[in-house]
Amino acid sequence: MFIVLLHYDAPLEQIDYVLPDHRAWLEKQYEAGYFIVSGRQKPRTGGVILTRPMPRGKLDALMATDPWIQQKLVKCQVVEFEATRTAAEVAVLNEAVLTG
Repeated sequence: MFIVLLHYDAPLEQIDYVLPDHRAWLEKQYEAGYFIVSGRQKPRTGGVILTRPMPRGKLDALMATDPWIQQKLVKCQVVEFEATRTAAEVAVLNEAVLTG
C-alpha cells in the first residue's frame, strides 16, 4: 500500500479554485476502491492519501489524472509500505489491506 503526500506548489487561491475538481476525482477513486483515507495536512501545506495495495504503475497512472497534478499545483511524494498490524478499532481495515 502507499501513502501519497501532496505538497502545494501554488498559492492557496489556485489550490482552492481547483478543489471541487480534485474532490470529484477523489470520490471516483473511493468508488473504485483504490483509496482508504485522505485529508489535509496541518498546517495546510498539502494533503495525504492512504491507498489500498496496487502496482506502483497503477498508482502513478491514477495520480496523473488528479486535476491538481495535471495543472502542476502540487508535487507528489509516494511512500510504499507493507501494513502488518492495525489497531483493534480498524481491524476491518486490516482485513481489506491484507486481502488487497
